[in-house]
Amino acid sequence: IMYGKGISREGSLLDIGVDLGLVKKSGAWYTYEGEQLGQGRENAKGFLAANPEIMVEISDRILQQVGIGPGADSEADGDDQFDEADDMPITLD
Repeated sequence: IMYGKGISREGSLLDIGVDLGLVKKSGAWYTYEGEQLGQGRENAKGFLAANPEIMVEISDRILQQVGIGPGADSEADGDDQFDEADDMPITLD
């Protein structure tokens, strides 16, 4: 959360991108597809803000990888499948 700006979309994309292995972090450097985004998180966030096409590309790849974006694998009928155990209440023994 950035004071006076709210939630940093660029920072969130960097964090999730690193967690999913889409954005590489080596020391203080952030790299995406061989292109250095910046040294340090703030510089990388600034790069993404100045290059919205790369920010959108990273965002689309994140959504695709977690299964909710364009090109994500989904069931044709759209029905969610649950195990019977999912319908059971959780109890503390």
